[in-house]
Amino acid sequence: MATATTARAKAAQPAKGESVDVNAPSRREFLYYIWGASIALLLGELSAGVLWFALPRFKEGEFGGIFRLPPADLPEAGIAPLSFPAGRFHVVVTANDGLVVLFGVCTHLGCLPKWVPLNHRFECPCHGSKYQLDGTYIEGPAPRSLDRFKTTVTFEDGTTEITAADGLPIPLEGHGNIVSIAIDTGARIKRPGRV
Repeated sequence: MATATTARAKAAQPAKGESVDVNAPSRREFLYYIWGASIALLLGELSAGVLWFALPRFKEGEFGGIFRLPPADLPEAGIAPLSFPAGRFHVVVTANDGLVVLFGVCTHLGCLPKWVPLNHRFECPCHGSKYQLDGTYIEGPAPRSLDRFKTTVTFEDGTTEITAADGLPIPLEGHGNIVSIAIDTGARIKRPGRV
C-alpha cells in the first residue's frame, strides 16, 4: 500500500524540465490584493505623518529649541535681567545664588511680566502679579513663582553644571571662567505653588 501511495505522489509531481501551469488570480483575488496593498500603504503614510507632527523639532535659536548665550553677555549680579523676546526668557544672575533663566510668561494667565527697574522686580501688566529678580512670587493672583528653563553651563575647568529638576540656580563661583551657556527653551521647569 505504501508503494502505491508513493507511486501516485511521484506521478502527480511534474518531471524535471516540465513547465508548471499556474492559473492567474481571479478578478476577485486581484482586487483583494490591490485593496490590501492600498490599505497597508495608507496606514504606513498615516503612521509616518503622525510621527512627523507629533515629535517636534525646533531649530537652535527659536523658541522650543536651544539658545546659546555668550558668557560675555551675562548681566552683572543683582542688576536688571537680560531679556530675550525671541526665546521668551530672562537671564538673571543673583547676588548670592548664581545663574537663573526665567520663563518670561506670568503663571496666572500667560501675560508677559515686564522688568520695572524703579521697583527692582517683575510686574505683570494684566492683573498685577509681582515677582522678585529671581522670579520668586511676591504678590498678586499668580499661583506660583515664574517657571525656569533648563540651562547648561560649561566652565573652563571642564565641569558642567545643569539646572536641576527643582530649578535651583547654578552657582557661578569656584569653577573658573565660563566657556559656554546653553538654554533649552523646550525644557520648562515648573516652580512649586505659593504657600
